[in-house]
Amino acid sequence: MAPSLSSARPLLLLCILFSIFLPSHQQPPLNSGEQESVYLALESINSDIPWRTIFADDLCLSAPHGVVCDYFPEDPTNATASLTPHIIELSFGFVSDYSSNPPCSPNSTFPLSVSSLSHLRKLFFYRCFTQNPVRLPDFGSTLFGSGLEELVFVDNPSLSGSLNSTIGKFKSLRRLILSGSNVSGPVPPEINGLSNLEQLTLSGNNLNGELPINLGELKKLRLLDLSHNGFGGRIPESIGKMGMLLKLDLSSNNLEGKIPQNLKVLQILEFLDLSFNNFGNFGVPQFLGEMPRLKEVYLSGNHLGGAIPEIWEKLGGILGIGLSGVGLVGNIPASMGVFLRNAIFIALDNNNLEGKVPMEFELLGNLHEMYLQNNQLSGRIPFSSTFAAGIGSKLNLEGNPELCVDKGLTIRTGASFLRNVKICNESEIPNPTLFNGASSSLRLSWYLLMLLLVGHLGLFP
Repeated sequence: MAPSLSSARPLLLLCILFSIFLPSHQQPPLNSGEQESVYLALESINSDIPWRTIFADDLCLSAPHGVVCDYFPEDPTNATASLTPHIIELSFGFVSDYSSNPPCSPNSTFPLSVSSLSHLRKLFFYRCFTQNPVRLPDFGSTLFGSGLEELVFVDNPSLSGSLNSTIGKFKSLRRLILSGSNVSGPVPPEINGLSNLEQLTLSGNNLNGELPINLGELKKLRLLDLSHNGFGGRIPESIGKMGMLLKLDLSSNNLEGKIPQNLKVLQILEFLDLSFNNFGNFGVPQFLGEMPRLKEVYLSGNHLGGAIPEIWEKLGGILGIGLSGVGLVGNIPASMGVFLRNAIFIALDNNNLEGKVPMEFELLGNLHEMYLQNNQLSGRIPFSSTFAAGIGSKLNLEGNPELCVDKGLTIRTGASFLRNVKICNESEIPNPTLFNGASSSLRLSWYLLMLLLVGHLGLFP
């Protein structure tokens, strides 16, 4: 008896699914040489795991998360040529539950077998070399293929050695990251041979010496991070040639002299961190006001001196400003409150600033952190209870003995930053006659409206 239509439906559906998901032709397997190289690499970073047993089949069909394949035509000139699999990425070291690369062991060694992976594009090590000493391989050796595009070492404290002159041979390298290691010595001038480099991060090592004068030849660079090393000397003038640069971080080094004015040529720069160096006695650079794309500027821990310049009108996109402990004198410009409406973080602490806290700072409605402690500021704190409650403990005013706060504001907010600030006496509280019963926000709106009207009528010379 022929099967009913209802009983045949499951079989029909199964056939349709097989026709959709079953490949039309079988891809060739990964060649045995590359398969063996990957096994050896896995065993070098963790010999306690039976990799050959767990992943006994073709590694391009079943492999640990950090092993990635791609398919290439056997004859690149023939559009119909059959495809051959090759290993293109090896990432070692547990990162997260969502990116569980093969975990490294305390006895990890550098995988010498990667030299035979001719199509390798990315090599990544995260916390792999943490106990046993491992030397950074010679870039001139055959360990790294000429097609490598990303070489990444993150948090490998037992990795030592130096960057040698052969580093410039990687013409295809786009991303070089070496952070949190024990690598020392200077950056060789041959680094300018990395003409396709887009990211250079060498932070948190023991690198020293002066920065190469030809560093600016890396004209495709978008991110340069040399922070937390021992670099000395001056910033090379050639850095102004990096017209594609978005982020520049040279913080926590021993750099000195004047912050070069040709940084203003970097018109698309968004992040600038030169903090905790020895730049000195030239003031906060005026040219920062000519870099409208800046979002974060950190110069804390230098010896700049001088007053805060009036440069903020074109910097409305600023999110963070760090000018802690740089020897600033004079008043805080009211223009910072008028123009920096997007600011989230402002640090002006540990300077010699004086005068009042500008009432225009009440306009900084997005502010999450503001540090004004240890200056010579005086007078009444102009903030409303709404502003004070919004910023909370992230506003620090201590170490300004002549500052005072309205008693009512202390009672209404109970904010911790007000506990060590004295209560204003009557002479320090503005005359409320004109604005009787008005809130501080209304008074501020009236004040700004009057400024606009006076300016419009041309009453200011």
